[in-house]
Amino acid sequence: MKKTLTLSAALLMFTGCSQDRTVYPSLGARPVEKLGFGEPEVKVAVAVPDPALDAEIAGLSKQLATITAGFDKDARSTETAARAARGGAVGSDAWLTAQTLLAGLDDWRAQSSALVGDIEQRATDRAAKLEPDYPALSALRDKAQAETDRQSATIARIQATLPAA
Repeated sequence: MKKTLTLSAALLMFTGCSQDRTVYPSLGARPVEKLGFGEPEVKVAVAVPDPALDAEIAGLSKQLATITAGFDKDARSTETAARAARGGAVGSDAWLTAQTLLAGLDDWRAQSSALVGDIEQRATDRAAKLEPDYPALSALRDKAQAETDRQSATIARIQATLPAA
């Protein structure tokens, strides 16, 4: 009887252990995996024409044209003065004249650089309002930056022809 009781108890224990009480997830594709791995389409915001901004851009373009014309005129004079100072000594009248004219070119470049900053500020203000990129403003910014870079290269080229102080 003891043997039967022990056997019955063992059978009860094993039947209790044999039941699978855990539920495992399916190995099938999940709904999110059926969507695919391609990039979602991104809607590109298109800038709405802004007459006030267009008027500002026109004014900034005129400023850039004025700066460019003034720089080019003064650059010709500076190149002439630099040619005259090439053989002279540092501190000579010709050298001082060329250096003074170079300082004038630096002023034009500073105006051009400030204009780039003004244009970038307008673009930053638009971005802060979550407005899309304005193509005319971006084009003007690129043009003004290219002009500033050209002016810097011209100044460096002229400066290189003068005797170093």
